[in-house]
Amino acid sequence: MPTSPTHRETAPRRDALPDLEAPVRPQDVGVVVCAYTLDRWDDLVASVTSLLGQDEPVGEVVVVIDHNPELLARAQERWPQLAVVPNAGAQGLSGARDTGVAATTSPVVAFLDDDAAAAPDWSGRLADAYFAGPVLGVGGHIEPAWPAGRPTWWPPEFDWVVGCSYRGLPTRRSPVRNSIGANMSFRRSVLEHVGGFEGSIGRVGTRPTGGEETELCIRARGRFPGAEVVHEPAAVVRHRVTPERATLGYFRRRCLGEGLTKVQVGRLSTHDEALSSERAYVLRTLPTGVLRGLASRDPRRGVMVVLGLAWTGWGYLAARVRA
Repeated sequence: MPTSPTHRETAPRRDALPDLEAPVRPQDVGVVVCAYTLDRWDDLVASVTSLLGQDEPVGEVVVVIDHNPELLARAQERWPQLAVVPNAGAQGLSGARDTGVAATTSPVVAFLDDDAAAAPDWSGRLADAYFAGPVLGVGGHIEPAWPAGRPTWWPPEFDWVVGCSYRGLPTRRSPVRNSIGANMSFRRSVLEHVGGFEGSIGRVGTRPTGGEETELCIRARGRFPGAEVVHEPAAVVRHRVTPERATLGYFRRRCLGEGLTKVQVGRLSTHDEALSSERAYVLRTLPTGVLRGLASRDPRRGVMVVLGLAWTGWGYLAARVRA
C-alpha cells in the first residue's frame, strides 16, 4: 500500500467512522513480524512462538523477511503452517510492514518486532482496548530485556533509544499521539484509508532512525478527527536489547538519529505535530529524570539525561539546517 501526497490530502471519510467503534476479539487480530537478519534467528523463533502460544489465539501470524533469501528459506522451513513471505516493497521496515498488511485478512493488524516476545495474555489485553471508543489503533507496553542487566548509567527516561517504553508514558490506558513500533496495532480500515507506512522514512537494517509509525499515527488522526490511538500498558511484550545497543556509542547515535527523524516526520506532517509529545516530555519528564538520576546509586544517570537531550537536539538542529 504505497503512500502518496494524494492519500494524505484526501478529506476524512465520515462514512468509515462507525467502523472505528467496532468491537475486537483476539481472533480478529492478525500479527505481522518483520525480520531482516539471521543474527536474530533465536529471537525471531521466540517471537513467533510467543504468538502461537497466546492464551486467546490470534487470527493469523505472518512473517515478512526483508530482502534476505537465506533467512526466508529458513523461516519457510521452520513454519510451513504460517504465511512466510518476502518483502515485496523497498528494503526497510516500512515496506516490510506494508507487505505484511497485504498478506493478512484480519480486521486488526498488529506488529511485533522480531526480537520481542508477547506475554501470554497480550492478544486479549490488546483487543480489550479497542472498546475504549472510536479507536484507530492500540499499542502496548514494551519492557526491555537487558543482556546483562540494565547499565547503571542508563536512565529509564531514555528507554525509547532501544525501542522500549520509557518513563513518562501513561501508566494506565490513555490516548497518545503514536504507538511504539515494537508493539502496536491498527484497524485494517485505517491502514487502507491512509495508505500504509511512509516509505521515505523509517528504519533500514541497523540505521538508527525511525518515525514511520509516528507519521502514520499523525496522518490517521488527521484523517479521522475524534478517533484516538490508545496506549494499553497491560498489553506487554519483552524486547531483547542486544549487547551492542547497551552501549554509550549506540545511545549517542540513536539520540542523534532521533533528532533527524523528527525533522523528517515534520516535513511530512508539520513540525508542530512532530514535536507535540516531545514538548511535555522535555518540560516535565526530563527535569525530574535529571534529579532522580543524580540522586540514584549511579549519578551518571542524571548526566545522561542531559547528554541525551543535547544529542537529540543537536541532531534535530543539524537536520533542520541541512534541510
